[in-house]
Amino acid sequence: MKIVRYLNDEGKAQFGAQHEDGSVTRIEGCIFSEHHDTGEAANVCKLLAPVKPAAVLCIGLNYRKHAEEGGADIPENPVLFMKMPSTVQNPGDPILLPTKLKSEAVDYECELAVVIGRDCKNVSKADALDYVLGYTCANDVSARDWQKNGGGGQWCRGKTFDTFCPLGPALVTRDEIPNPNALRIKTLLNGEVMQDWNTDDMIFDVPTLIEFLSGSTELAAGTVILTGTPHGVGFARTPPVLLKDGDEITIEIEGIGALTNPVRDE
Repeated sequence: MKIVRYLNDEGKAQFGAQHEDGSVTRIEGCIFSEHHDTGEAANVCKLLAPVKPAAVLCIGLNYRKHAEEGGADIPENPVLFMKMPSTVQNPGDPILLPTKLKSEAVDYECELAVVIGRDCKNVSKADALDYVLGYTCANDVSARDWQKNGGGGQWCRGKTFDTFCPLGPALVTRDEIPNPNALRIKTLLNGEVMQDWNTDDMIFDVPTLIEFLSGSTELAAGTVILTGTPHGVGFARTPPVLLKDGDEITIEIEGIGALTNPVRDE
């Protein structure tokens, strides 16, 4: 099932099932517990990010080619950082370039996002995918100047500006994606392909990440895991290609869809 979250004509957020012809029917119940497709046509006035995350956990340096382009060693364990839930942005809404804490080095990162479907802790790799509700597209937008030079060695300041985590357009349930580590993933900037690779290049695959992140740590239903980006990011290009006001950025993942956001000054 493809699940979308939307505002109806009363301004109420609801969930719907998106069908192959693009139509949406209303879902009754909670997507993290009991729910069903009512078959009733949904009145979709605005598409929202498919979930409001309980937390956004992010993995850095998780593609071999990306580590190589940045001159980084292959990590022994997953490199964890976090984004605040307030970073989440809807499909079609703008990524805002910071002006108060000004950045002149805002970059894109296409990522597969994993949505945890039920509370879990100390999950084994063998059972990990049983706890996944589904997958969606993510853009781990990053202010490289703050990430590298303004955070005292921590990445979070450069990763946690408002709108720096677009998600969508739909959440595709795990039964439709039996192997999350066999998906083509792309970034297009103003229609030009910037990243084009496959999730099979992950250093730590999705089950390994869930096992690691849930170790001695409860992951609540609704937790979103960003699984890293492939090579082709803007800062590693010669010359660098960074986001500017008026740009349009699209993340495409096989079997999920395309997430597009304009870029605007704050």
